[in-house]
Amino acid sequence: MKQFLVATLTVVTALSSIWANLGDGSDRIENRYGNLVQRQLRDDETVSVLYHKDRYLYLVIFANDRSVSESYSHINGTDLSEKEIANFLKVNAAGGTWIPANTSKERRFKRSDDRAEATYGSSSGRRALTVRELGRHSDQ
Repeated sequence: MKQFLVATLTVVTALSSIWANLGDGSDRIENRYGNLVQRQLRDDETVSVLYHKDRYLYLVIFANDRSVSESYSHINGTDLSEKEIANFLKVNAAGGTWIPANTSKERRFKRSDDRAEATYGSSSGRRALTVRELGRHSDQ
């Protein structure tokens, strides 16, 4: 039993060191998501930052130095796998669970605490999973 707990903690720690998530500050995001590709001040006073790490692009919207929206896509524009989508949703669960809320046009998910939603579809010309806080102006 003790070995199982150690193994579980190791996996959780590894996952949390790979991905940051909604609500994290810019320092943690920058440490996790790698090379900064582009930073842009938006009209609504939020900041969009595009990062590139390994085979992913991460587009993060910051409001008051906190991540309020994150989009995940492959650098080469291919679709994310079901496993990748599940992993990105998992790290953004914040103690809740994701519930599918699909429409005829796109895949949608809603977090059980009603504090975040996710969509998988075309974003900026590529297929991406976008996770965003609800109750804030964080549209992309």
